[in-house]
Amino acid sequence: MSIDTPAVDAARATAAERAATIRALHVPGNPLVLPNVWDAASARAVEAAGFPVVATGSAAVASALGYDDGQATPVEEMLAAIARIVRAVGVPVTADLERGYGMEPAELVERLVATGAAGCNLEDSDPRTGEMVDAGEQAAFLSAVRAAASDAGTDLVINARVDTYLRDVGTPADRLAESVRRGRDYLRAGADCVYPILAFGAAEIGTLAGEIGGPINVMFRPGTPSLEELAALGVARVSYGPGLHRAVESYTARMAAAIRAGRSPYEPDLPCPPA
Repeated sequence: MSIDTPAVDAARATAAERAATIRALHVPGNPLVLPNVWDAASARAVEAAGFPVVATGSAAVASALGYDDGQATPVEEMLAAIARIVRAVGVPVTADLERGYGMEPAELVERLVATGAAGCNLEDSDPRTGEMVDAGEQAAFLSAVRAAASDAGTDLVINARVDTYLRDVGTPADRLAESVRRGRDYLRAGADCVYPILAFGAAEIGTLAGEIGGPINVMFRPGTPSLEELAALGVARVSYGPGLHRAVESYTARMAAAIRAGRSPYEPDLPCPPA
């Protein structure tokens, strides 16, 4: 039985418009920069700083909710956190869904869209075992998510994470070749962007950007080429993973230690930790 109504149609159009906004900002050479958030307050801070899209980070959200990363967060709690973030800001939101929390593609799309998010990250290793998922299996999963999103009229932006560097697959040459192979497969399956997480050096990033054949996402961390350099390498998206949240946690711990020692936590020379 169809549930199409004017209100449902309007919601779908809005979701598709948010997705189109995110997708259009994936420009090689002029990357979409995403300081990943973990709650409504951090999302508002990122929006207030002028960023056109808010992105959640699974590790940061999990920590804020009291869980470990790696799909240890109950799916209901993760989706509720994403929904709160969406409600807190006026810009589109893309959400890190790890490996989908055990949801089948249609359910994943339906429940994510219900939060108001317009995009998602999906990774290709098993968080329980650390093993890489077969590339063909992952491509089929991404294709099914794309089909479900099309059927729902929401056109989600899919950022396909490639975990070859994270899982230390083979030799450096092996990792690069496998990342390119998987990235191409995932784009053909319907992904909008490929995320070879922990790819680090300028040479390998440049090769990935040049050979995958579509937009790539790089995670910025200490030692990563600058934003200007990443743009010159052809990167289309830059995210920060759990870096901001970890820095906030570390700085909070330093403030608490200062209070415990009888000092003011607002001392101007209280050292600020690296991301």
